[in-house]
Amino acid sequence: MFKKSFLALTFSVLGAQAFGDSSTETALWKAIKEQQVTIDALKEKLGQTEEQVKNTDKKIEATADAVSESAKTNGANETFVGGYGEMHYNQWNNQLDTGKDKRELDFHRFVLLFGHQFTDSVRFFSEFELEHAVAGEGKKGEVELEQAYIQWDFTRKHNLKAGVFLVPIGIINETHEPETFYGVERNAVENKIIPSTWWEGGAAVSGELAEGWSYDLAAHSGLALPDKKFLVRDGRQKVSEAKANTKAYTGRIKFTGIAGLEVASSLQYQEDFLQDQNPTAIAATLWEAHAQYQLGQFSLRALFAEWDIDDAIQAIATGADKQKGWYVEPSYRFSDQWGGFARYSLWDNQASDSGDSEFTETSVGINFWLTETTVFKLDLFTQNAPLLKDEFSGFNLGVGYSF
Repeated sequence: MFKKSFLALTFSVLGAQAFGDSSTETALWKAIKEQQVTIDALKEKLGQTEEQVKNTDKKIEATADAVSESAKTNGANETFVGGYGEMHYNQWNNQLDTGKDKRELDFHRFVLLFGHQFTDSVRFFSEFELEHAVAGEGKKGEVELEQAYIQWDFTRKHNLKAGVFLVPIGIINETHEPETFYGVERNAVENKIIPSTWWEGGAAVSGELAEGWSYDLAAHSGLALPDKKFLVRDGRQKVSEAKANTKAYTGRIKFTGIAGLEVASSLQYQEDFLQDQNPTAIAATLWEAHAQYQLGQFSLRALFAEWDIDDAIQAIATGADKQKGWYVEPSYRFSDQWGGFARYSLWDNQASDSGDSEFTETSVGINFWLTETTVFKLDLFTQNAPLLKDEFSGFNLGVGYSF
């Protein structure tokens, strides 16, 4: 607009000169002065605007600094909610016609995770689970508190937690969301021998020993076998008025210093497997070792676990003083969505018996990840237990998720 008015003025002045107007010079200077006043006013306004922008920038920076300082002071002070779940369909056929066929659809577990960050170094985590859809008197389901602990980072590389937590043993005991493993059901060795999912109440210290090396040390409640069959899975007390006449202790060393590789070994000692205050307590030791390796699309898992139960006459008589198992599982990820696996498992809860009490299972299957944390699964299997005269084959279908 300024340019147009200036041009108009110029042409009018030139026209006046052409016709001999004597006031032309005076009019020109008057117009120039007026335009200069307008320019000065615009400059002043522009300067004020620039100052306002600078002040706004300073306010934004001050707010960001305040938020950052608050986060340092309050450790973000945030609460989060997560969860996972899975539904299974099992169709098992007994090849020996003993009438033990299985046709079952089960929403196996529905889990909610709650956590809170109190400060940078203090946090809370919990895992609340409903198994088999319906719980209550006469129902098959259970409501369980699998984790509820406070964790404190007392140094940059070491932390302490106290409460209910998962025992640091095996591969899937601590990481068992459906999308993180192959097969609809969790593998039998980490179910019957370790036995996952396995949580206890107590305290644990964890941390980094050196680059690639970490450790866990825990003192906690232990198993309490309800009878003299010595089936370790039946001994989980789940921190529900748990007998604590004696304690259990678990230690683990883990190496992750090579890309794609995890090697770990755990040792647990329990002073009395029965928790019955018997003067001749039955001590038990569990040793476990595993390795996971991923090279490109190919992965391999392998695990071995063994119980040694001391001085238990009835356990020795039934062969249950030694219980062990192992499995190996190669897998291949064909794409972001498709992957396949094969697994061979062997476990024996009466390993020192001269009879053939081994269970063996061969499984193959595929996973289809609809998203990174939602998965559909199919596996085919054959299971053999000569001593029990059982031989199953069949398939499992599953859907799972986490968030």
